[in-house]
Amino acid sequence: MYLNKKIGSKGEKIAVDFLKLHNYTIIEKNFFCRQGEIDIIAIERDCLCFIEVKYRKNEKAGDPLEAVDKRKQQKIIQTAQYYLLTHSKYQSVKCRFDAVGILGEEIRLVRDAFLC
Repeated sequence: MYLNKKIGSKGEKIAVDFLKLHNYTIIEKNFFCRQGEIDIIAIERDCLCFIEVKYRKNEKAGDPLEAVDKRKQQKIIQTAQYYLLTHSKYQSVKCRFDAVGILGEEIRLVRDAFLC
C-alpha cells in the first residue's frame, strides 16, 4: 500500500505541474471525506475542476484513463457534491470533471472526462 501511495504522489506532482502550465489554478490536493477522495481541485477560467489522476509507469497495466471507470466516477461525483456543500463560495460556479492520464513520459488531459 505504501508503494502505491508513493507512486500516486509522484503522478499527482507531475499532473499539478502540467496543469499549472495549462493555466489551471490549484485550490486543493487530495481532498478527502467519507465519500471518497479527489486528487486535485482547481480553477480553469471560470470553471471549478475536479481532477482524477492516474499514473502508469508503462503499458503493462493498461491505459491509465481506463481506470476511471463508472464506479470510480460515481465516487468522485459524490465527493465533489460534498465538497460543494462544505465550500459554499463555489456553489454557483460552473463545475466539470477532468482526468489526467500519465503513461511513462506521456501526459494526457481530458476535459469533461465524464458527466454527473
